[in-house]
Amino acid sequence: MDLSSLAVILQAALSPNPQERKAAEESLNQYQYTPQHLVRLLQIIVDGNCDLAVRQVASIHFKNFIGKNWAPHEPGEQQKISPTDKAAVRDYLLEFIVRVPSLLRVQLGECLKTIINADYPEHWPALLTWVKCHLQDQQVYGALYVLRILSRKYEFKSEDERTPVYLIIDEAFPPLLNIFNRLVQIPSPTIEIAELIKLICKIFWSSIYLEVPKQLFDPNVFNAWMVLFLAMLERPVPTEGQPTDPEQRKSWEWWKVKKWTVHIMNRLYTRFGDPKLLKPENKPFAQMFQKHYAGKILECHLNLLNVIRQGGYLPDRVTNLVLQYLSSSISKSNTYQLLKPQLDIVLFEIIFPLMCFNDNDEKLWREDPHEYVRKGYDIIEDLYSPRTASIDFITELVRKRGKENLQKFLTFIVEVYRRYDEAAPGYKPYRQKDGALLAVGALCDKLKQTEPYKSQLEQMLVQHVFPEFRSQVGHLRAKAAWVAGQYASINFADQRNFSAALHSVVAGLRDPELPVRVDSVFALRSFVEACKDLNEIRPILPQLLDEFFKLMNEVENEDLVFTLETIVDKFGEEMAPYALGLCQNLAAAFWKCMQSAEAEEDLDESGALAAVGCLRAISTILESVSRLPHLFPQVEPILLPIMQRMLTTDGQEVFEEVLEIVSYMTYFSETISLEMWSLWPLMINALDDWAIDFFENILVPLDNYISRSTEHFLTCKEPDYQQSLFKVLSSVMTDKNIEDHDIEPAPKLIEAVLQNCKGRVDQWVEPYLRITIDRLRRTEKKYLKDLLIEVIANALYYNPHLTLNILQKLAVATEVFNLWFHMLQEVKKSGQKANFRREHDKKVCILGLTSLLSLPSELLPEESLRQIFRAVLDLLVAYKEQVAETAKNNEDEDDDMDAWKTDDDEEEEDDSDKEMGVDTEDGDEVDSQRLHKLATQAKAFQVHAGDEDDDSDDDFSDDEEFQSPIDNVDPFVFFSEIMKVMSVSDLRRFQILTQSLDFHYQAVANAVAHHAEERRVEIEKEKAEKAASGVVGKQ
Repeated sequence: MDLSSLAVILQAALSPNPQERKAAEESLNQYQYTPQHLVRLLQIIVDGNCDLAVRQVASIHFKNFIGKNWAPHEPGEQQKISPTDKAAVRDYLLEFIVRVPSLLRVQLGECLKTIINADYPEHWPALLTWVKCHLQDQQVYGALYVLRILSRKYEFKSEDERTPVYLIIDEAFPPLLNIFNRLVQIPSPTIEIAELIKLICKIFWSSIYLEVPKQLFDPNVFNAWMVLFLAMLERPVPTEGQPTDPEQRKSWEWWKVKKWTVHIMNRLYTRFGDPKLLKPENKPFAQMFQKHYAGKILECHLNLLNVIRQGGYLPDRVTNLVLQYLSSSISKSNTYQLLKPQLDIVLFEIIFPLMCFNDNDEKLWREDPHEYVRKGYDIIEDLYSPRTASIDFITELVRKRGKENLQKFLTFIVEVYRRYDEAAPGYKPYRQKDGALLAVGALCDKLKQTEPYKSQLEQMLVQHVFPEFRSQVGHLRAKAAWVAGQYASINFADQRNFSAALHSVVAGLRDPELPVRVDSVFALRSFVEACKDLNEIRPILPQLLDEFFKLMNEVENEDLVFTLETIVDKFGEEMAPYALGLCQNLAAAFWKCMQSAEAEEDLDESGALAAVGCLRAISTILESVSRLPHLFPQVEPILLPIMQRMLTTDGQEVFEEVLEIVSYMTYFSETISLEMWSLWPLMINALDDWAIDFFENILVPLDNYISRSTEHFLTCKEPDYQQSLFKVLSSVMTDKNIEDHDIEPAPKLIEAVLQNCKGRVDQWVEPYLRITIDRLRRTEKKYLKDLLIEVIANALYYNPHLTLNILQKLAVATEVFNLWFHMLQEVKKSGQKANFRREHDKKVCILGLTSLLSLPSELLPEESLRQIFRAVLDLLVAYKEQVAETAKNNEDEDDDMDAWKTDDDEEEEDDSDKEMGVDTEDGDEVDSQRLHKLATQAKAFQVHAGDEDDDSDDDFSDDEEFQSPIDNVDPFVFFSEIMKVMSVSDLRRFQILTQSLDFHYQAVANAVAHHAEERRVEIEKEKAEKAASGVVGKQ
């Protein structure tokens, strides 16, 4: 296709007519793989005579194609772009990327990023040469733009992947430094100069993000860079040309230069400027940085903050970064000594005013309270917030230098309180009171453990916080609720104060101002957790829940749901009368989140968290009423649409939470309805298509279906659940690309079928054994080997005659049993058994091998019989010991829990080291020593906890909390009964077997027989007691 024809198609892609647009897109897709198509697209993009809208369509199509097809995504996948076209595209991009408008440069920059990530250095070694060459001619901007993308490729790479960075720095940094030096020297620099300096800063940032390159360890080279960065820090931002619009102003290029310069200084200081945190070979660099630069940077940062003090402008992000540097300076002796003379000014004239309610807060509160709430609870906003950075500074100051600063700061806060109390209504410093409350709330952890403040907290709350619940100023009512929540857990000497605060917080749920209502919900969670007498809340529970859901209909906030979860957790089964209404409201809130996401084509972070929170809260409710199965059919119609929709690809973001709901619904309900069975195909399809990472979560509901609705599983043919299960398990277990760890749920599901459907799935035994043995032969992970052998054990327990015949038919019987007996004998360096470590594993092996002993003598040779008999005896002994050890550990855990100190006990400890905080010559010395000690203990534990040659135990748990049909089968009784049958039906064989044992195994056999009789008596006793309690219950 020639250029003019391609331009016509691209123009048609902009048509308002849907048919024309669709035809154009189909044409583009049809020709996209033809030779030269990419090159022609790029020619249209860079053609200044072409319509800009057409060039933009071409750039988007070009970017999408490059992103999808430049590099193969799968091993062995065929290249879709010819080497000739690739070379032409690379050359065109380098030549034209700086000549196109910024709108198009963004798209081409993404393409260049994709190509560099795929091709450099192996397939594009000349790129660095091009950069170095053009750093020294008139195309400096283009070279910097490309170098920025190139350096960013290695920003987060680990040490072994960073080798190309060293060559980049060797070749590019000397000319880069010269360019930087020339740019800094220019008097009255233009905005274009700012853009070049910003690119240099970003290149430097990416190059030093994880480590300082060795080339910069040269003091002269590093100093040359630092002189320039410090010059940029000290130089005031030009006033000429600054936008007046606040949003445009903070994005102005010169302010971005300032931001990136501060960013780099912070990174160097916090990551590479502390000798205690670095490898020994890097300590000289840190010492040099501390000595020559840390103090100078601090001085520049204080000068920047002084701009705020004098009423000038500093972008929020720059202020935040500067305060982060100050916070890091507190713990270092040299920087703290430099900070001390100006600390009062910083604290009281800069930090505290930043903590106070301001004009922007007032405007947002009044004009967009929803946005005010979102910003207040958004962790991303915290990264840019001067207020958050101010709180962090205060917290760090009293933590590391509390002895000399805590009292001073609190005296200042008390003075704010005093001025507020003494001022006439209408003239009170409301905003300063807000800042003082924020400070006290932020310091709650320190104040709750430090005398004399600890014992004065209740008085402080009653005198200065609780009165603001009735304030005429909305933001003070909100702050009072938040602070009250921070201190809800203290021991109130007068319980009436706790009650009054609780009821004030509850009243805040009905406040006319939305932010007050949200902060009240947040505080309520703390009060519910701290409440010792639920009668405080029980009478108002209905109205509380009513206000909750009114609020949930108004805002999407996960903290609302967290509070609801806390209430449900606290009241447990008492929530039963409200369960239906709760689920209805939570389901409605969930659908609202999803609808707003669809409207915006994406789910923002707060909306996503709120949606997940709704589902988690539903799970919490279902768990709380788990002993009331009659409630589950009532909530099923409400939750079923959510489960049906979110078990498809639409629900990938909430899949785990939805599966948990399905698990509860299929486990706690009295029966599994046909409507709930409609979810089975959705889970199977998801597992077969994209949800292998959720297999462990899918296992639980599938097991519930098989074990709790066995009859339907076995008899239903439309759909055929047995067939669909085998199909997906076969697909998963035979897939060589799926890791062993991801397959572990598969043998567990086969076990569920064999144990729950005993005698009714003969036709599936061979297919399941085939895929099990196939996977067993190439499995490396010990735990999966255990599980696969246990499938064979379960098949033997299901039907030993059938299973043995199948193994012999497949010619694998000898291979399987040799492997099994080898695994039973295998030990680790510590002497512990390497395999079948859970009680359940041992029990399954016992039942499977013992079942073989029931076979006629012609099917089992005497030598095999003796080997199996000894293996079962060993397993029974190990099983008995493990059961006893588990019981003892459970008793010990109960004793340990009793031994934990209560809060009251802790209060009686010597608080001498908590009074006013602890200072040392270097504020973090104590923390460093404590961390070093903990690290040493952890390392020692790791050495003793396992053997060097052992597999990771990440996936091992002993024993998982699950139920199975063999729970009521006692392995000792089972073994004893099979041996009794043998002694009657084949006495000769029984005598040969028992008399051939050596002294050790004879003693074991006798002990096992004795224990079996004990267990039989215990089981009969338990049955009698259960029957008696049932009769009493009916009376």
